[in-house]
Amino acid sequence: MTAQNEPAEKRPDNDAAAEAAGTGTPGQGAGDHESLVAVLRAELEAAQAKAAEAHDQLLRTRADAENIRRRAQDDVSKAHKFGIESFAESLVPVKDSLEAALAQQDQTVEFLREGVEATLKQLVSAFERNRLIEIAPAAGEKFDPHQHQAISSVPSEQPANTVVQTLQKGYLIVDRVLRPALVVVSAGQQG
Repeated sequence: MTAQNEPAEKRPDNDAAAEAAGTGTPGQGAGDHESLVAVLRAELEAAQAKAAEAHDQLLRTRADAENIRRRAQDDVSKAHKFGIESFAESLVPVKDSLEAALAQQDQTVEFLREGVEATLKQLVSAFERNRLIEIAPAAGEKFDPHQHQAISSVPSEQPANTVVQTLQKGYLIVDRVLRPALVVVSAGQQG
């Protein structure tokens, strides 16, 4: 017969519980009772110490998690605030060049053109450094609805759904479309 199937009065755990409650069997000495109480107190104190240690560890873990969350939130905030810093630094010389060009009096058309071309080179360089990429589909290229926006469709000798003309360049920032290219698309040959 197992301990679970024994009557309640014969189970060993009931004897310990009875002793702990002070209802031990008649004839037990006060010394046995006191030693049992001392053992139970020691076990209780050990369990309380272990629970306090676990609680302290929980509080530390929560504090660490909160610190990590705050740091991550600060990093995101700084990224939003200063994310365009590199791009802005690249554009400052372009603005300086434009202002210098406007400050010049009595410019020749050739001199003005050279200045505009130099400024455009600065701007293209700023775009390249900051991974701002042009979308300028050539005539005959397949229409891509993810990067192109069709303004109209015209009958053409070109196959249907190909670019006939680019009206305005588009731009990507890395792989994300900033502005789609505005294009005229071929409707195919009309018979």
